[in-house]
Amino acid sequence: MKDWASKRLKSIGAYAFAEVDRIVGDLKAKGIKPIDFGVGDPTIPTPEIVRRATISGIEKHKSSGYPSYIGLEEFRNAVSRWVKKRYDIELDPATEISSTIGSKEAVFNFHEGVVNPDDYVICPTPGYPPYTRGTLFSEGIPYQVPIRKENNFLIDFSEIPEAVANRAKILWLNYPNSPSGALATEEFYKRAIQFADKYGIIIASDEAYSEIYYTDTAPISILNIRKEGVIVFHSLSKRSAMTGYRIGWVMGDADLVSIFRKVKTNIDSGTPNFVQEGAIAALSDEQHVIQSRREYKKKRDILCGTLMEIGLPDCTPKATLYVWQRVPNGMSSLDFSKLLLKEDIAIVTTPGSWISEKTDRGENPGEGYVRFALVPSLEETIKAAERLKRIKEALL
Repeated sequence: MKDWASKRLKSIGAYAFAEVDRIVGDLKAKGIKPIDFGVGDPTIPTPEIVRRATISGIEKHKSSGYPSYIGLEEFRNAVSRWVKKRYDIELDPATEISSTIGSKEAVFNFHEGVVNPDDYVICPTPGYPPYTRGTLFSEGIPYQVPIRKENNFLIDFSEIPEAVANRAKILWLNYPNSPSGALATEEFYKRAIQFADKYGIIIASDEAYSEIYYTDTAPISILNIRKEGVIVFHSLSKRSAMTGYRIGWVMGDADLVSIFRKVKTNIDSGTPNFVQEGAIAALSDEQHVIQSRREYKKKRDILCGTLMEIGLPDCTPKATLYVWQRVPNGMSSLDFSKLLLKEDIAIVTTPGSWISEKTDRGENPGEGYVRFALVPSLEETIKAAERLKRIKEALL
């Protein structure tokens, strides 16, 4: 068989979830339905206001042809209004906002606009795979900087070598953070900007989880600190349970948004207009966001309370739909995930080592953790909590 795959494709490695998938398949073959906390895909219905607007949008745009590459003016205006209300930030819809087909394609493809071969891109680990994969496809070099509990899962810029910083083109930030649930402070964003300014680095801030938080005060955006040299990536996938709709946006420095638009124009043909109509409706309504946030908090409290009850450390997140749980001493991430897949427990999680890249020192900062995605229903979460109690004696 000929080896047709490119070096770029080979560089991203193989599918890491095969072993867990096999065990899950075996459980299902025995008639056991696992409770799946593995993939961060919301199972709650997309809000009715969004569904209705999308249906109406199909008729409204029945003869509209290809959509705008950068998004309907109405959509960009809706984003601008929402950002003003949410963050008190002024954005020009004409130059500082562009629609995206969700945040994944935007994160991945942005590198093509700014990264030259052998440029470094600084990526947090654990982190969203497209930071690294997009870097590799643009022939850049990902530099993995670990985020650790002892530093509140904030990047420690002193860990980035001068030689890397001098050749770096992008610094990726992600707060609220996936998978740790950590929040960035104003002071941290100021340190990030100071670091980027020193070396002439673009700050790319992935803020897709901004609306799922459990604190009294909503998370800030890095754009609350500064716009110059900053591009922010947003999505409605988690905020409004619109993962299947593929709609989001980038915003920030007009020059960076312009570069992104040029890349996008050469890669895709825009987000369907009727989907943008649904997104406009989503941005006009906060009630469904408040409701889903309350639901996630209930599930978080049940799950984290039980994990502490069985003797595990308190890893209650401040934000996102993930629980980044420290595993018992003496067990690896995979060992604990496989323990939870025993027939009488049947809970699917993601081993932390599988969603974390190794650093240049060979360290995998995801090792010792498993990720629970709070996507099962409240009823399923309660059932999972009861099952978790069965392993208490094994952990003593």
